[in-house]
Amino acid sequence: MAEKRLTLGVAARLSRYLQILTQTRKSGRSTISSRVLSEYANVNPTQIRRDLSAFGKFGKRGVGYDVDYLITRIKDILHTAGQHNIALLGCGNLGTAIASSDVFVDHGFRIEAVFDLDPARIGQRIGGLTVQHPSEIPETVAERDIIVGVLAVPASAASSAAKSLIDSGVRIIFNYSEALLDAPPGVTVHSMSPAGELLYALYFYLS
Repeated sequence: MAEKRLTLGVAARLSRYLQILTQTRKSGRSTISSRVLSEYANVNPTQIRRDLSAFGKFGKRGVGYDVDYLITRIKDILHTAGQHNIALLGCGNLGTAIASSDVFVDHGFRIEAVFDLDPARIGQRIGGLTVQHPSEIPETVAERDIIVGVLAVPASAASSAAKSLIDSGVRIIFNYSEALLDAPPGVTVHSMSPAGELLYALYFYLS
């Protein structure tokens, strides 16, 4: 079952469960019930049990799920075990916060390179890395086996930044700008829009 391609819904829910489980482990808890997982994930407990039971038997009635074991299994199912390297473009306030955060490290992602066009920032140290000029993207992507690009640049610069990454072989782009990006076949763009999330939440609040 784990080798079958997941539907978008299942993949999204498993990713959310993994995020919650990772934070649960960091808080020092070793088990979690489907009810508690449901409250954090905003997914019906029955759906959670159905999602997980499709890949085997994980929980124990009255005990819940072993957090460490479930993290390992979901990573296997999602094919996300191991380390995955990131290039970060943009070292303003948002980019600096991302580079200095453990939000990616907790899930096996490591920022391996940071880039910015501003001459005042090039050569500075951010998150333990030296800021590079974007002209160095192709060589750096190849040398450091980078597979993910994170855009923390103004909307006006997002398209050219994404093109630099894509031309260098990066096939997954996380776009924190409000720009709409066109991507060629084989490249996945995920737009991380706070405004979009707020509009989504506001709809359910007002409905």
